[in-house]
Amino acid sequence: MCVRRRCGVPAGPPWLCQASSSCSNLFVNNFSEVQGRKWKGEGTTPNLESITIGRCYDYIRVVNPAVGEKNCSELWEAFRNAFINKDPCNILPQHFELFFKLSLHAIPTDKSLFWENNQLLVNSFSNRARRYMALGDTLFGFFGDFLNWCGQENSTGLDYESCPTAAECENNAVDAFWRMASMTYAQHSSGVIHVLLNGSAEGGAYPVKGFFADYEIPHLQRDKISQIDIWVVDDIEGPNTDSCGHNTVQILEDRLKTLGYSVTCTDNYKPVMFLLCLDNPDHSKCTLSSSAPAAQRGPISSDRGGSWNKLMFVSFVGFLFRSVLVY
Repeated sequence: MCVRRRCGVPAGPPWLCQASSSCSNLFVNNFSEVQGRKWKGEGTTPNLESITIGRCYDYIRVVNPAVGEKNCSELWEAFRNAFINKDPCNILPQHFELFFKLSLHAIPTDKSLFWENNQLLVNSFSNRARRYMALGDTLFGFFGDFLNWCGQENSTGLDYESCPTAAECENNAVDAFWRMASMTYAQHSSGVIHVLLNGSAEGGAYPVKGFFADYEIPHLQRDKISQIDIWVVDDIEGPNTDSCGHNTVQILEDRLKTLGYSVTCTDNYKPVMFLLCLDNPDHSKCTLSSSAPAAQRGPISSDRGGSWNKLMFVSFVGFLFRSVLVY
C-alpha cells in the first residue's frame, strides 16, 4: 500500500520519503498507461503481421490453391501502409485499394454467399469455400477475419493498447477495410447469388443500414447476376422474428426486385437447418418423421424411440451434407 503523504512534509524518516517517491512514480506511470489508452476498442491483435502472412500462405497453399501465387509479404505491406502513420479516425476504403488489387482472385459463379447476423453459421455452411465462397472464404476476407488493427498518427507503429470503435469514429481502419472488402466481393460475384439471413435477429433479418444494404447491394453487377436466392433461417432456440414476405425481408425483396433482379425466398432452408440440427439433435425442430415404421432386425435397446432415432437422424443429415452440398 503506497504511503499517502508528500515528501515535502518535514516529519518522518528519510526512507518514508523515498518510499513515497517510488510509489508516486509508480502511480504516475500507471496513470499514464491508462491515459495512453486513447480509445474504447481493443488494440491491434498481437502478432498481427505473423498471423496475416501465415493466413495468406495457408490460403494459397491449402485452402484454395487455385488462386495461384501471391506475394504474402507484399500483401502485408500493402495492408499495413493503408492505415499506418495516419489519423486512425480518417481511414477510408480507398486507402486499401492496393491491398485488394494484389489479393484479388476469381469468385466462382453461383457460389457467392452474402449474410447478416449469422457469421459463424455462414462459416460452417460455406465450409471454407468447399460449398460456397462467402466473403470470409476469399483471400482478402480470410486475411483479416476476426482480427483488429489500427495505427497512430505521425507514427509507423501499430497501436496495441486501443483502437477506435465505430461509435467513436466512423472512418476507423477495420470498418474501412471491410467496406472495401464488401464492395470488392459484390463487384466480382456472379450467377445465382445466395443471401443467408437470421430470422431470429433482433430488429429484423435484414438491417436496412448495414454492410449488405450499404456496401454490397449497390455494387452488385446486374448484368452478371441471374437470380438472387434469399434464405431466412431461425435460430434453433430463437424466435421467429422475420420471414419471407414479412417485415424487413419484404423490404429487401422489394428493393432487389425494384433493381431488376429475379428474387426467390425460402424460410428455414433445409440444408442449413440440417447443419443446425447436427448440434441440436434433440430439438423438436429436428424431429425426423417417417410415414412407415422402420424395420427392426437383431437386438435393440429399450431406448428404441430415443437413441436409435437420434443416431439415424444424425447419420441421415451427415449423408445429405456429403452427397448434396459438397458440389
